[in-house]
Amino acid sequence: MTTTGEQAWVPAACTLPTVERPLRLAEFDDLFATTLRSQHRLSATTLRWDLDPVCEATARDLTAQESSCCSFFTFVFEPSDAVLRLDAEVPDAYVEVLDALQQRAADRMRP
Repeated sequence: MTTTGEQAWVPAACTLPTVERPLRLAEFDDLFATTLRSQHRLSATTLRWDLDPVCEATARDLTAQESSCCSFFTFVFEPSDAVLRLDAEVPDAYVEVLDALQQRAADRMRP
């Protein structure tokens, strides 16, 4: 899920082939840049993203792909007409990964 300069936060548990990580990262970047309305850290291990509901199919597909290679993630959706709420949760051992995603999302979220 990272580019070469960002390998430090990719855990050994991630089974996504290294060559595919920049592509996955670009998919998350696009999701954050085009649909992320806000994010909130609910706890050290849980991050909530509020997304534009129009992206539900894309977000579900992306998180399913991510869960298949990084099984430590748990993604929970709560859709509504106003916002698509997506909670990303990780075990304590993977807080650094969640921290990196939070920063990445903040850097790309539209103003």
